[in-house]
Amino acid sequence: MAGIRMLRKAQIGLESSAGTAVAATAIYRGLAVIDDQSKPVFPVEDVGYLSGTNRAYIPKTVVNVSMPEHEATFEQLGYVLSAGVEDVVTGTSNGGTTNGYTYLYTFPTTAAKTLKSYTIEAGDNTQAEEVEYAQVRSFNLTGAAGEAVKLSADWFGRNRTKTTFTSLSLTDVEEILFQNAKLYIDAANGTIGATRATNTFLGFDLSVKTGVVPVWTGDGSKAFSFSKTVMPEILLKVTFEHDAVAVARKDDFAAGTERLVSIVITGSALTGTGGTYTTKLLRINMAAKIDSIEPMGEDGDGDNTVQVTFRARFSTAPNPDLFANILVCNTLATLV
Repeated sequence: MAGIRMLRKAQIGLESSAGTAVAATAIYRGLAVIDDQSKPVFPVEDVGYLSGTNRAYIPKTVVNVSMPEHEATFEQLGYVLSAGVEDVVTGTSNGGTTNGYTYLYTFPTTAAKTLKSYTIEAGDNTQAEEVEYAQVRSFNLTGAAGEAVKLSADWFGRNRTKTTFTSLSLTDVEEILFQNAKLYIDAANGTIGATRATNTFLGFDLSVKTGVVPVWTGDGSKAFSFSKTVMPEILLKVTFEHDAVAVARKDDFAAGTERLVSIVITGSALTGTGGTYTTKLLRINMAAKIDSIEPMGEDGDGDNTVQVTFRARFSTAPNPDLFANILVCNTLATLV
């Protein structure tokens, strides 16, 4: 049977042992595209053939899984974060009688974090394939006025194998909406999330290179042996109205001033009372200096704008010390 676009799907399962494939436990509410990056080598040889010969070998294997841009949700963003930032798949009670759970993902500073690995199933009605030991190389979260926050991610894994989709039912998710976002900018020795930048926050692009890389060793297999985390890179591009807030960022750039930056996006209300948070939530916190400021632009309706890129860096100025972290609050006790 020929493949049908609307019958494509992706499913994900948490591995208990990294690299040992498992059955999926959740349908991913977005796309995943499996791309085998294993490359054959054709040796250069002088054997009397202008055409060359069909002698070839594959020295190592690796598979990419790309998640093209799609709506980010409070319920499933944690898959990417737990496989690229920190091993957190069990929620912490929000407190009180609320039905909320929090997941805090803290980027590494002086020591690498433990990560989760997943088995990802993807394909269509013709053929499903799976990739084990899937972890996240990079991801982007972007927000723009009047839209849902979008997520894209680049994963790597060990092998591509034909499979049959695990039979699963859809679970409910809630989109993260930019219109519910608030931006806070504070002094490095101040309190993060104290000073809101109002009537100026037009959009953002959080670009993260997790620093997670596969490592090949002579270990009896062409697949990578393990993964490790080298230096992550976190850039946050914020689009401002060209106003006093934007002008102050130009002053920060000229002076090399460090700032505490926080984006908080709320969702639907949690039930119960007494919790730390009253709604579903996405919060991005970082200590940062400004990496660049683009020339003044406009939004197509004659409104002048400025794009400022913050680069996250570890700082001892705030209390406690801060590099960057992402917190998600939803109603799930566990991710999978």
